Amino acid sequence: MHVVVATDGSRQSLAAARHLRSFADPGALSAITVLAVVRPLAAVSFVNELDPGPRESATREVASFRDAARAATEAVAAVFADWGPEVSRRIRSGSPGAEIIRYAEEVDAGLVVVASGGRGLSDRVLLGSTAQRVQQYAPCPVLVVRPQPRRKR
Repeated sequence: MHVVVATDGSRQSLAAARHLRSFADPGALSAITVLAVVRPLAAVSFVNELDPGPRESATREVASFRDAARAATEAVAAVFADWGPEVSRRIRSGSPGAEIIRYAEEVDAGLVVVASGGRGLSDRVLLGSTAQRVQQYAPCPVLVVRPQPRRKR
């Protein structure tokens, strides 16, 4: 079974990959693709929370959406290093929900893994709608990984 793990550069997408690894049988998986989608012409196209490097100027960030997406796919792919199935990385451009669905169709995916609630209130709404769209229209089952609830003190 081919699994598509979508990342938007959020810590939650990394947690979703770790969750998949916590229960999936690597022997049952033929391949894993870590997929990032960069939105063209967006004011904030891709924010990478997974890169531990210093934050750079807004101008540099706009020029490096693909670099941020590449770094995020590498960070998520590292979760599956030496685990079993072949891991590939893909970066696409377009609407995240539509591109995740399209890619899952192209590779005849058996499962799509997406995070929900990754980066603050406004992004949570966008990410939630992406997860909802993928869940509704994907050609295969979808695992939507919600963030861990915050502990009350």
